[in-house]
Amino acid sequence: MYLCTSPSYPSVQAALDSHLLGLMCQPETNHPRPKWVWAADNGCFAAKWKEGRWLRWLDSGLPRGGCLFATVPDVLGDHERTLERWERYAPMVRALGYPLAFVAQDGASEDAVPWDGLDVLFIGGTTRWKLGPEVKALIVAAQTRGKRVHIGRVNSQGRFLAFAALGCDTADGTYLAFGPDTNLPNLLGWIRHHATQLTLEYS
Repeated sequence: MYLCTSPSYPSVQAALDSHLLGLMCQPETNHPRPKWVWAADNGCFAAKWKEGRWLRWLDSGLPRGGCLFATVPDVLGDHERTLERWERYAPMVRALGYPLAFVAQDGASEDAVPWDGLDVLFIGGTTRWKLGPEVKALIVAAQTRGKRVHIGRVNSQGRFLAFAALGCDTADGTYLAFGPDTNLPNLLGWIRHHATQLTLEYS
């Protein structure tokens, strides 16, 4: 499932209502409606990010039933600092009742991921690292442990289909923020193409 970031357009809302798409939410923006499928990003790359504001948002009565995961704060491109943030913030997010997403950043390896504590492996990192062999190995490691896999920053058909072919569960991106009247049919076409390929594979 593709988690979009632009729920203000009626056509996108209709796709969210019918579960053709999900919603990636940021603190105090893109609030999910009941019955929508959604995930909580942490927004920690924003210049004005505040721990207290982020935690209050998570605890503000968001509709938990459709929530796939909440993303524990991370540090772009830095696995070691992301682990430090995980140790601090994962218990707080767990205490609020959310499934936890650990963001894999540059330098992450199978033996250095907190598998026992996470529900979802979120593939972040720099573009070069994300498209490399280390990430493919992490995806397989997550799947063998029964963990779901989410891919961040997916804004092209090629990348969407490549990660879908690896068996990843969800992806997010800003693709619909630019020209949704044109890009929504394109995005739904990616999804149909993947579904058709699966049908052919297993028929």
